[in-house]
Amino acid sequence: MKRYGVLFLVLMLAALMVLPACSKKEAAPVEEDITPAEEVPPPPPPPVEEEELEVIEEEELEPIVLKDIFFDFDKYSIKGEFKVALEANAELLMLRDEAVLVIEGHCDERGTSEYNLALGEKRAKAVMDFYLAYGVEADRLSMISYGEERPFEYGHDENAWAMNRRAHMLIKE
Repeated sequence: MKRYGVLFLVLMLAALMVLPACSKKEAAPVEEDITPAEEVPPPPPPPVEEEELEVIEEEELEPIVLKDIFFDFDKYSIKGEFKVALEANAELLMLRDEAVLVIEGHCDERGTSEYNLALGEKRAKAVMDFYLAYGVEADRLSMISYGEERPFEYGHDENAWAMNRRAHMLIKE
């Protein structure tokens, strides 16, 4: 047992001698000569051709999304609830003076083809008159009547008919 005690003491002394040698020494602070670097201006942008500029400008423009309006059966007068939508459409058109608008007049399937073409034209004309009164230039507006030929909603009930009695706004490219 004494042997183990002596061995233990020898190991402890050796460990005490090794530990201080392994400890980290703090490095002395190094004084650096910090002088501000001379500011170098950024290089000029590469030359851009005019065509590239036009493409960039066109890409930045968001597409114009105009709201359609709907009409009562056999009517072409603009209902009060849709005047706000038409005003918002007109504002968008006035902000983008390059936009040309086609107003499409549509009808439901009831009535003759000739009657529906005439009614669709009256609906498109009512919307065009609204835009003209609001201040949109006449040379940026055109209209067409499709009558019942291009339904938005297929069906033979009041729900489908109500969706098809409309004026659709289409921006012409």
